[in-house]
Amino acid sequence: MSTARSFVVFVLAVGFILNPYAADARKKSARPAPNCKSVILVNSTKGVRLYEKDAGVKVMPASTVKVMTALLVMERIPLERYVTVGARATGVQPSKLDLKPGERYKVKDLLYAILLNSANDASVVLAEAVAGSEEKFVALMNQRARQLGANDTKFANSHGLPSGKRSQYTTAYDMYLIFRRALKYSFFRAAIQHKYKTIYAQDGRRIALKSHNKILSAGWKKNIYGKTGYTRKAGACFVGTVNDGGDTFIIGVFNCTDRWEYIKRTVSGYGGVSL
Repeated sequence: MSTARSFVVFVLAVGFILNPYAADARKKSARPAPNCKSVILVNSTKGVRLYEKDAGVKVMPASTVKVMTALLVMERIPLERYVTVGARATGVQPSKLDLKPGERYKVKDLLYAILLNSANDASVVLAEAVAGSEEKFVALMNQRARQLGANDTKFANSHGLPSGKRSQYTTAYDMYLIFRRALKYSFFRAAIQHKYKTIYAQDGRRIALKSHNKILSAGWKKNIYGKTGYTRKAGACFVGTVNDGGDTFIIGVFNCTDRWEYIKRTVSGYGGVSL
């Protein structure tokens, strides 16, 4: 090896030793930029769409479906009512709380369970409490979606998991409409702000909940409160809200590679909200 080439190798080696994070920095810079396939950001107070990307394109909603589930429950049955866990609810796939047949919970506690922990079994219990069966509840979900103007939405279950041959879809704009309606309920607004919550069965069984919304633990200047969703096919999803300067902003993102960073960039960049 020539003297000049040996000197270059020596300099590079010393540089790596002095800056052991250089390789990590190069890896980070090589990562693709955060991206979501469908997005909407609205100043809901003023009724102004601030940013959208394929907001009318049909997407899989994953557990953002539970916003509609919560809305129907709040509209139709008292929050303090006790409801009974049926056998069918216990057979649903995770995420779930492993509720037991015959257990009784207050409606409001099962709403916390679906909004924070995205509990699929709690969703089925609530659906059956409202309509007698999940199938009848889904019919009500689709009827309510049309009433709200969410005409490009079709629900197949109360929780958002893939439904086999039954198609299930929404759009970012439709989910904005549904979420906006849910925000009219003070219980909903308060529930999505909880990072932790403990609920109890009527017999005293205690269940600790933790929100799947990682923004609540991120240390941002302002929190964005909402409902997460994820399946392999749907990707990472989120619909949520933040108040700033007296205005309410609603953000919906679907099929994301890095939803949290994308949300932060979108809300701060197009909404002017300091996060």
